[in-house]
Amino acid sequence: MKLTRTALAAVLLAAFGAAHADITIGVVQPLTGPASGLGIPVKNAIALWPKTIAGENLKVIVLDDASDPTAGVKATQRLITEDKADVIVGSTATPVTIPMADVTAESGTPQLSTAPAGLPPGKDKWLFRLPQSNGVMAFAMVNHMKKQGVKTVGFLGYTDAYGELWLKDFSAVAERNGIKVTGVERFARADTSVTAQALKLTAANPDAILIVASGSGAGMPQKAIIERGYKGKVYQTHAAATRDLMRTAGKDADGTFVVSGPAVIAEQLPDSHPSKQMAIAFVQQYEKAYGPGSRNQFAGHGSDALVVLEKAVPIALKKGKPGTPEFRAALRDAFETMGRTVLAHGVLDWTAQDHWGYTNETGVMLKVVNGEFKVEQ
Repeated sequence: MKLTRTALAAVLLAAFGAAHADITIGVVQPLTGPASGLGIPVKNAIALWPKTIAGENLKVIVLDDASDPTAGVKATQRLITEDKADVIVGSTATPVTIPMADVTAESGTPQLSTAPAGLPPGKDKWLFRLPQSNGVMAFAMVNHMKKQGVKTVGFLGYTDAYGELWLKDFSAVAERNGIKVTGVERFARADTSVTAQALKLTAANPDAILIVASGSGAGMPQKAIIERGYKGKVYQTHAAATRDLMRTAGKDADGTFVVSGPAVIAEQLPDSHPSKQMAIAFVQQYEKAYGPGSRNQFAGHGSDALVVLEKAVPIALKKGKPGTPEFRAALRDAFETMGRTVLAHGVLDWTAQDHWGYTNETGVMLKVVNGEFKVEQ
């Protein structure tokens, strides 16, 4: 007796069980443009992921948002409508990831943002952040400033959402600790000079200047204030915790304090730090692939995204199959309920009320010494 093709498929399924569906991971990152220094390390870390999670094949599709919000939205729409992505990872540029959130929310697709995206309450139902919140990082930074005797701070930061959120969060933490923001200057990511802003801040001579910029963009304002003779303390955010700071600012970066997640300085962490083991594992794998000294804050987020998915996917598979709305909704719910999760970049505990998740013990203060990051004790 001959079997039809359909009947044969039914026999094979009965014999070997239902075929597994691919889990489609849509990755949207700035691989070109001003934020490419942030997005490329994320892509590189994702390239090291295994081929399966919980026995399900991974189908990873990477698209370039070109550091542009419109391109990021289009890429996200394509991944959701054409590729049926189960989850979106990105973007690492804050101005790009925020409009992407409207697309993921409308379609009911969970989004693992690799940027510290500030959204109004209720607007981040489908968005979960892998970077530490600015408030958590400001907590570590302000504590360090207090130890250094800092009383006044000048702010030199981006005009966009990343800069504004840092100004808001830092000002609140600083004020509670008796530190005043005495001058605020802004610049655009595409600007090639901040001479006028640097002159105003250095003339006011605050105890410290906080620079809020990212990747290679952090070097230009750093050089501007040092070249104008500023002798106070300079602080940079975790978006500047890459070797791009030393590459672009050269010796003018020496002495700068940078707040960071723990992954960047894995070996220098105390043995008691909960992330030390994960951080060392990340660094060893990443630098084996991309060379000594290639680690950075953003590659850590790409690596940590896998840790989160490896914990959430088995939970979600109990409620739906990949490629279905049920699976996407179950994955979102799993992120909220999976509990304490140790990452290379800290300890995460997302809840329905908190899609940032990190605790105040996460931020680590670094100092640039002879072109290298050293942990501040």
